[in-house]
Amino acid sequence: MMAAIALPENLDLKAAAPLKAALIERRGGPIEIQADEVRRLGGLCLQVLLAARKAWSRDGQAFSIKGPSEAFVETTRLFGAEGALLSAEFQGAES
Repeated sequence: MMAAIALPENLDLKAAAPLKAALIERRGGPIEIQADEVRRLGGLCLQVLLAARKAWSRDGQAFSIKGPSEAFVETTRLFGAEGALLSAEFQGAES
């Protein structure tokens, strides 16, 4: 069974620890991150998500981000992390 986490609107510094705890709780199986409500994505939460993506990959488990908001995608791009975090369908074709 796939676990799911719906991200809050504001992924600021205060959201990093609860996000990490929620991810650790669900480790060991496939996970779907619902990012459609995100309006602000801070660097620390982005790092937590990148670390989770790496951990799930090492475990051989599926890790997907579904329906990321424009703000989520744009912030991920600004940090240069879209290739590591977002599936190809959400990556811009910027030259």
